[in-house]
Amino acid sequence: MAEQLRFDLSARPALGREDFFVSPSNAMALAMIDDWRNWPSSKLVIKGPKGSGKTHLAHVWAEMSGARIIAAQDLPTASVGELAQAPLCVEDAHEAAGNEDAEAHLFHLHNLVIAEGHALLLTAVDEPARWGLNLPDLASRMQGTQVATLSAPDDDLLGALMNKLFADRQLSPNLDVIPYLVRHAPRSFAAAQQIVALMDDMSMAARKPLSRDMARRAVAKLQDTDT
Repeated sequence: MAEQLRFDLSARPALGREDFFVSPSNAMALAMIDDWRNWPSSKLVIKGPKGSGKTHLAHVWAEMSGARIIAAQDLPTASVGELAQAPLCVEDAHEAAGNEDAEAHLFHLHNLVIAEGHALLLTAVDEPARWGLNLPDLASRMQGTQVATLSAPDDDLLGALMNKLFADRQLSPNLDVIPYLVRHAPRSFAAAQQIVALMDDMSMAARKPLSRDMARRAVAKLQDTDT
């Protein structure tokens, strides 16, 4: 049987407040987002591994606060004066480290956003002290920012995450797939994303529903890749 053609259509994740599943591993970070008007010095860093929900929380906050979102890699060409006219989120702020222009723009944005009476949210994979910033004044300001942590997923969150990742791709796995993945998949957000993508490819190639056997093979393939 010929394999079904695979079109490279990116899944569009649902990023609304109602799509964010709350569990003990992320409840504190969400509570701090909800209480954004009371952040110390009007700023907050959310740290967590790739795929842990930082972008989702950034969009939740942007919706409730009217904030703009900019990626750290786009800072060198950003208009500081324009961005400082509203609350601001800088995604992957750690990526500014080592880029002289990006660090300078982040420093001026930090000062001006807060001086204008707005709030500043930054997302990163680690706490500011580990970013490797070269600009001393920026490093001191970032290290003086409160940090909220997104932890590794518990069973409930991992199951909800898998469900969401499948739904983002408009996929409906068999009922035994999610329980199997919760028991056997590596406990990380990045692994969950890779497994869902692998199973999507398997399903498309075989023209069959997402099954427990596909889940088993996807987990095994991911583990073989990591060894």
